[in-house]
Amino acid sequence: MLKISGKYKFRDVAIEELQKVHRIHPDLVAQAGTYTFTDGTQKDLLKLVGNIPVRYQGHSYNLPILLWLLDSFPFTPPICLLRPTPNMVIREGKHVDSRGKIHLPILHNWDHPKSTVNGLLAEMIAKFEEDPPLSSKTSRDSKDPTDLLAFVSKLTIGESGVKPDRPVNKVTVIGGGDLGTATVLSLLAKGSVDKLVFIDLPDSSTKGGTMDLEIFHLPKVEVSKDLSASAGSKVVVVTANAWSDEQSYVGVVQTNVDLYRGFIPTVARLCPQAVLLIASQPVDIMTHVAWRQSGLMPSCVIGAGCNLDSERLNYIINVSLTGHSTGKQGWVIGELSDNKVAIMANMGPEMMQVSNSAKPLTDRAFEMLKGKGQRSWSVGLSIADITNSILLDKKKIHSVSTLAQGWGGIGVEVFLSLPCVLGATGSIRLASVPLGPEEDSKLRESVTSLASFLSQLRV
Repeated sequence: MLKISGKYKFRDVAIEELQKVHRIHPDLVAQAGTYTFTDGTQKDLLKLVGNIPVRYQGHSYNLPILLWLLDSFPFTPPICLLRPTPNMVIREGKHVDSRGKIHLPILHNWDHPKSTVNGLLAEMIAKFEEDPPLSSKTSRDSKDPTDLLAFVSKLTIGESGVKPDRPVNKVTVIGGGDLGTATVLSLLAKGSVDKLVFIDLPDSSTKGGTMDLEIFHLPKVEVSKDLSASAGSKVVVVTANAWSDEQSYVGVVQTNVDLYRGFIPTVARLCPQAVLLIASQPVDIMTHVAWRQSGLMPSCVIGAGCNLDSERLNYIINVSLTGHSTGKQGWVIGELSDNKVAIMANMGPEMMQVSNSAKPLTDRAFEMLKGKGQRSWSVGLSIADITNSILLDKKKIHSVSTLAQGWGGIGVEVFLSLPCVLGATGSIRLASVPLGPEEDSKLRESVTSLASFLSQLRV
């Protein structure tokens, strides 16, 4: 392979590009081979051989591909082909011809260094998740892409050939600074992440921390400035903020909205199956903005919201005040502001029932909670707890910022923290419950305030 790489016109640049590919897609292996052109001529070239992860209708598949690299690579695009096994058939479509050659917009508009192999693979994954290119030969009477061979979802290419694999728990954190760094460290401590990408946006005011993570080479962590590194993530955490010198609060938040517009649509395209977990401030507003800009289902866009407050409330009740489990669950719900309220409920699998008898205890615990601040490391721990429930499909209930329309008679599109069941497919909001007059009034006030504020933003 070294002998062939010496024939490449831009050898150093090509090697650098291959190293970037290996960091994000280690299953793609560079090999030497002989490529036959359509006119019959042949040439010794490098090729990338391996699988790309694709999700379709809730199932994971590793599709076998082959990328031939011309000797002017990376300034000319790879020749991309599918590698169907003997038991598989190519599904000809918009992006794949009958011979298995892959056609994508990025290949037709290739412009290195703007165009990269990692960007190509991200687009390939996104397109194939919309329209899988391979199916099983055993289903001769059907072209249903769900007939892909079951074993394909468990294959990967290793040094000793084909070996079984499991889905990779990949998480991306976007936004540096204290909260971004605290989130990365908390996620690693939880132990459920296989790969963690940390992206520091140049326009974000929450910078810093990425250099130290690069210097000390934490295991499983890749530091990047390229959004394409997020491709295939199961959870994307956003901690980025872009505070400006604007005098008005609306102007300050608008700067954050403009920052989101620059990357949220791209992240949604690169990670169409991911859950977006928002921690930027103000969290209820920015979660709403992320939902609108991403085009994702509301169940796949949540905010960290009142999860930390809820966990603290339960600790105060069950440890600090009573010294034992009360058998009930406490929740802080509503807007992450002075209007948030605390309730105590008996929990069921799909509903909760407010316990009025526990209100004095809840009120006392809530007063104690108000003195607790929200430092970066504590919010990072809360984010890691939410992420862990999603990655491990724990079906655990969290109070997270979610679309509240329809809950308790709320008629407008606003995001508030409400109890939700979190799992691999995102969030399921629990049914509404009757609230006391004071709690109900505060929630209604938040709904009116948030809706009015949103109307002043250019989302």
